[in-house]
Amino acid sequence: MACAEYSFHVPSLEELVGVLQKGLTDNFAEVQVSVVDCPDLTKEPFTFPTKGICGKTRIAEVGGVPYLLPLANKKKVYDLNKIAKDIQLPGAFILGAGAGPFQTLGFNSEVIEVKVKRRTGKLNFVTCMRQTLEKHYGDKPVGMGGAFIIQKGKVKTHIMPAEFSSCPLNSDEDVNKWLRFYEMKAPLVCLPVFVSRDPGFDLRLEHTHCFSHHGEGGHYHYDTTPDTVEYLGYFLPAEFLYRIDQPKETHSFGRD
Repeated sequence: MACAEYSFHVPSLEELVGVLQKGLTDNFAEVQVSVVDCPDLTKEPFTFPTKGICGKTRIAEVGGVPYLLPLANKKKVYDLNKIAKDIQLPGAFILGAGAGPFQTLGFNSEVIEVKVKRRTGKLNFVTCMRQTLEKHYGDKPVGMGGAFIIQKGKVKTHIMPAEFSSCPLNSDEDVNKWLRFYEMKAPLVCLPVFVSRDPGFDLRLEHTHCFSHHGEGGHYHYDTTPDTVEYLGYFLPAEFLYRIDQPKETHSFGRD
């Protein structure tokens, strides 16, 4: 499989704190962004297999939505152990949504902690951070990943049906009719990956999946209780992007 490597712009954690603090304030009533030691993520509610998300951070986007839509290409099966070798991190800790895992070595070091409460704007938590970075850094793409908890409130999510669609899905409307949408309640652990601007690799700019210890989980869209929602997250910038098996034919739907 073809694998292209790209070096992200990597601001310091201290610089990112200021940028995100300013941008999130436009969308949430209470915002606190700081640099902290990464908490032990093996403990609840995260229950990750490693303590931290630090190390040689990179984003691997493997395949893409055009391999799922209009019809699923069932021949596209990927081995995460091989992907870890392709990105030069054999044995790496991999986390993130299915279409864009964020790789680390699982070290415990400093990360960016983001606390926000009560959404006052129209953007969801991840989109607000991504658009803030795009506005500030422009044509210098910044990639980030990590984990966050929805501590209070409810969110709109979707899951895919058990079977792939046998009929071609040719628009966002078609896709939304096929997907199954739900409102899920906190606490939810979310695994986001986002890139401020596509440097020319047909990326899904943001993608977040969530899980819980009460049996709910799926693809995160946005919170449905803006007056009470609370988020707590830990993030790091990625050093590199690895674009693996990029579709040669593409489209723009099915990426919400």
